Amino acid sequence: MMEAIGVIPARYGSTRFEGKVLKELCGKPVIQHVYERAKKAKMLDDLVVAADDDRIIQKVEAFGGKAVFTSKFHSTGTDRLTEVVNQIDVRIVVNIQGDEPLIDPMVIDGLIHTMQNDREIVMATVVKKSRSPEEFRSPDVVKVVIDMNEYALYFSRSPLPALWQSDNQEDVFYKHIGLYAYTKDFLFTFKKLPASYLETHERLEQLRALEHGYRIKTIETASETVGIDTPEDLERAKVLLEKETA
Repeated sequence: MMEAIGVIPARYGSTRFEGKVLKELCGKPVIQHVYERAKKAKMLDDLVVAADDDRIIQKVEAFGGKAVFTSKFHSTGTDRLTEVVNQIDVRIVVNIQGDEPLIDPMVIDGLIHTMQNDREIVMATVVKKSRSPEEFRSPDVVKVVIDMNEYALYFSRSPLPALWQSDNQEDVFYKHIGLYAYTKDFLFTFKKLPASYLETHERLEQLRALEHGYRIKTIETASETVGIDTPEDLERAKVLLEKETA
């Protein structure tokens, strides 16, 4: 049995920015940035792109990556994950977003390490402090309420007052970074759970786990990332990547 694998769900037909994972970013497609960074994680035994389009498969194979074709009819990235890992003997599955070219490989290792240290954890994700009023108000930035043991209490797109805390005289809240780790057993349990009320209304799949009584461990990162949902996001990512290499 492998201990941990990374799966990068990559869908071509994004409604907001079609083909975004293949868009050029500093000389490489977005998906290549994601793959090469994730490949640097020391605790992954394998890494694969789960794609729904031959154009993505061809691009990944062209730069030397590993990709598998998955159904075009999956409604979520989690569904795509289960198709890929169904026949794989592995304990931990890491869901790495295919549109996050600034992903930090140390964060991937941190998630795996967290789940290895406490085998009662079935699901874990990543949060980051933000002091941005714009991010706090934006429905595109998911806010997280965390308990004293670093488990998530709630996720929301709304600017909930409970999230605005005082830290060194500055306002701060936790925003969600969409990177997840699951045990394989729980991944398939999660897939079978019926969609929940809050999940449907917030459009946040992770709320299904909380509503059904499961706990989600959080780990904090200081690394900034950008999810590519619009052409403007692509430009933001370009600026950050150019700063890294300056």
